Amino acid sequence: MENILVEFSNAAWGMPLLILLMGGGFYFMLYSGFLPFRYLGHAINVLRGKYDDPNDPGDINHFEALSSALAATVGMGNISGVAVAIATGGPGVLFWMWVSAFVGMATKFFTCSLAIMYRGRDTNGHLEGGPMYVITEGLGRKWKPLAAFFAIAGLFGTLPIFQANQLTQVLREVVLVPNGIATENPFYWNLGIGLILVVITSMVIFGGIKRIGHVAGKMVPSMVLLYMAAVFYIMFSHAESIPAAFALILEDAFSAKAVLGGAVGAIIIAGARRAAFSNEAGIGTAAMMHGAAKTDEPIREGLVAMLGPFIDTLIVCTLTGLAIIITGTWQTSDSNGVTMTATAFGSSLPGGIGSYVLVVCVLIFAFTSLFSYSYYGTKCFGFLFGAKYKHYYNYFYVFTIAFGAVASITAVLALIDGMYAMMAIPTVVSALILSPKVMRAARDYFKRMKEFREEKVQV
Repeated sequence: MENILVEFSNAAWGMPLLILLMGGGFYFMLYSGFLPFRYLGHAINVLRGKYDDPNDPGDINHFEALSSALAATVGMGNISGVAVAIATGGPGVLFWMWVSAFVGMATKFFTCSLAIMYRGRDTNGHLEGGPMYVITEGLGRKWKPLAAFFAIAGLFGTLPIFQANQLTQVLREVVLVPNGIATENPFYWNLGIGLILVVITSMVIFGGIKRIGHVAGKMVPSMVLLYMAAVFYIMFSHAESIPAAFALILEDAFSAKAVLGGAVGAIIIAGARRAAFSNEAGIGTAAMMHGAAKTDEPIREGLVAMLGPFIDTLIVCTLTGLAIIITGTWQTSDSNGVTMTATAFGSSLPGGIGSYVLVVCVLIFAFTSLFSYSYYGTKCFGFLFGAKYKHYYNYFYVFTIAFGAVASITAVLALIDGMYAMMAIPTVVSALILSPKVMRAARDYFKRMKEFREEKVQV
């Protein structure tokens, strides 16, 4: 089964998908006239709640929408996903993750603007957003098979198995085994941890999107600050190695000598693959979350959404990558995933607390991801089978947490990667077709904002 999943994932992440994701992102960036960078300040003002209206349609405010989306993206992909990327592709992977993030900001702007612009209603009459509704409402009912294709892939691509797998790994290898616990019968210990995760996750996700948004809004800022503080300490204690680390990243990005033996194409694919796993630009998951925002201004939500790849990849993933590279862990550790990052933390923070600081970060990262991913899956399930049945998906969802806890990281990553690739196809294709509608709305929005500011100055 593991070999089948790996073959499926590798085939899915071939050159055609790379051209669609990266090429589509470059198209969005150029077509928008580099809009994500020109209106970064306005996006931050929207996020701060300057334009919030409690009477707008939707379920959660801009901040909760971004926090909930970040709860899913700023997660295990940033801690263990980056470690996996460097272990398999070398330090140069980080450069191509940066490139993917830059173009991903434009992709997120278009896909999440469309999520508000073409919201539909589920079979209960509730307002919903996401690529499946963008396709059916924006392109027409004849495109519904493409929407169904996205939803089917979304049922599996948003499963929590990677988060459960890596959280179980770090608890067992960093906390339990060093203290003489869980040294035997690892399967049963992993299963036990998985069942505990099932109970905790169930308590939150059966409360729905409003509870998820509330919990994520509280936890995400604190987890990012704690993680950044720890990595900044590591960087400060290895300050002399930072220039060499950046030089190595840039050199390896175009030579791929560190691990892949000169296969530059393979390192670009590895970077795009891990960036997509980390910030989900073009995958369509964030569009489902931002589609629930309380707003009737599509462009406003697109501006908030584009901050996701900036925070997720350009800041958090870069910090993880630098911690692994400047400590030399990527060369000295035989571990993969979260254990490699734990080694970097453990060797650098004083008093042997590094690994435990990472465990705290991992707990928050993983749980917020576990909470948010369920929302994506229920939306896909509701679209396919009817909204009144969507809560049944959560039972399947929590069951797979236990599966992820005992499965191998190779099989888990292959399944999620492959399904992400399938989700990207309808998401980016529909966004490319509807991109003129977004730019028409953007010109109208910024014209109205300009007139509003001029009126305030005159008053």
